[in-house]
Amino acid sequence: MFNRTVVVLVCGFLSLVGIKESLPQALSPHADIVITNAKILQADQSFVSAIAIYQQKILALGTNEQIASYIGPSTQTIHAEGKLIIPGLIDSHMHAIRAGLTYQHEVNWLGVRTKEEALYRIREAADKKPLGEWIVIAGGWVPEQFQDGAIPSPKELVIASKGHPLYLQKLYSSVFISPEGINKLGLTKHAELLSRLDIVLDSNGHATGWMSGNARTISDLFDLLPGPTPSEQNDSLKAFFKTLNHMGITGLYDPGGYNFPIESYKIFWNIHAKKELTLRVAYSLSAPKRGTELADFKKLITTLPTNDALLQWNGIGENITWGMYNNDSPTAEDQKHLQDVLEWAAKENLTVTLHWNNKESIAKLFEVIEAVQASYSIKDLRWSIAHINNIDQTSLLRMKKNHIGWLAQDALYFQALQFEEKYGKISLSYSPLLREAINLNVPLGFGTDAHRVMDFNPFVALQWLITGKSIDGKEGRTMEHLLTPYEAIDLYTKGSAYFLPDADLRGELSVGKYADLAILDKNLFTVPSNQIHTIRSELTMVGGKVVFTAGPFTYNRP
Repeated sequence: MFNRTVVVLVCGFLSLVGIKESLPQALSPHADIVITNAKILQADQSFVSAIAIYQQKILALGTNEQIASYIGPSTQTIHAEGKLIIPGLIDSHMHAIRAGLTYQHEVNWLGVRTKEEALYRIREAADKKPLGEWIVIAGGWVPEQFQDGAIPSPKELVIASKGHPLYLQKLYSSVFISPEGINKLGLTKHAELLSRLDIVLDSNGHATGWMSGNARTISDLFDLLPGPTPSEQNDSLKAFFKTLNHMGITGLYDPGGYNFPIESYKIFWNIHAKKELTLRVAYSLSAPKRGTELADFKKLITTLPTNDALLQWNGIGENITWGMYNNDSPTAEDQKHLQDVLEWAAKENLTVTLHWNNKESIAKLFEVIEAVQASYSIKDLRWSIAHINNIDQTSLLRMKKNHIGWLAQDALYFQALQFEEKYGKISLSYSPLLREAINLNVPLGFGTDAHRVMDFNPFVALQWLITGKSIDGKEGRTMEHLLTPYEAIDLYTKGSAYFLPDADLRGELSVGKYADLAILDKNLFTVPSNQIHTIRSELTMVGGKVVFTAGPFTYNRP
């Protein structure tokens, strides 16, 4: 017992001081798990063939022969069959809790390429659901994903739904509701909400069922829909997290949302309390209502469960004050209100993430951040701005000067056409400025902003980072602005980990780090680039615990 205790202490000490070489057998404990015959990606872009895991962390890496010395009588061994192992992916901006609570009760059009397949998914749901139950497609698709951009017509949608009320949302811009749905919602009774919607008419002046509005209006419309029961939400959220595990995701940063109240976290917290989380979730809190943001934040943070290795409250955002959210023309009063909240956050050493859409108005945000830093340092607080797809170098330099990181997403994979129409083809050829951010050493994490506006599949995002091609196959970023596969994975692992409380334990496969990893079914470095989006994990580990298996690894099923 004495020798083993000494060994564990020595291992911990060497990890802390950064020594990554494997320990000699005389000093090393037996591993809990050893994976051999793999192609394990290292931080220096090299590969090793085996890994030893002990007490949730990586004990050693090396050749099969070197790691064999860590195998003891109770060590579980996994033969990886020559497959690629990457660090567990971390989505730095995904509304995962909100998405998961309704995941099993929605239809999705993720990956759909034809009108026929889209209609089939609706018909399939209609056949399974009791008559009168809603069919909901809550976003995650764009017309450009369909061949020739031909989405189903209103008539086809109504026929496919077979008498069920149907709700079909496109991004945060428009919604189709079937006649059955309009009646069931009693939409005509919501006069104020209707006044904010633009009703789309056909050539004869008749309502088509499509209606458009801003993000707030679309969210208010969605909130009229009946939701799953708490028990159904519990099962749905766990299933969604398992789906993310299948995508190789072992962690995420959830920015809440302005339509996601504190009560909505209770199912998630309960899953954590029952030790049923299968990935590490960092989450921030958004302001629940306009005008009392600071008082609300001060109250909310007293109600949160204690952080641990799987659940981490990570500050405030992405909606911090309503007057500076989706507002390109904030008043001085709006700015001062945000400044008051950010000064409190800086004083309390809180992490902050801020939603901002474009460069045209971002100077208004920088003015506030700079005013905060006149009194408080935020250098080590991991503050970030999310989105800004058309960011320019001036803004990047200002971010670097102000110790602000960037949480970028693959929006231009899905919305390249709209971006080009607004900003031009030349701007599309270099946007977003990922290469420039890397060269300037601006902290940069990557994610999806799923699921209302984008697909949660990280391999879709990785494919776009590497190829620059949008969902309809058209060229976007030119060669000099594309990332290598190594750089793309780095953004989705170490880059995203930077913004989390335990960044020093995540993001790469090296001694002393958490054993968060994914064994992929295809090698991302050798598969044709247009097939990267089809990659899945066949075995995912979080802290050395197997949380997902498929294919040849099902015998390790948790």
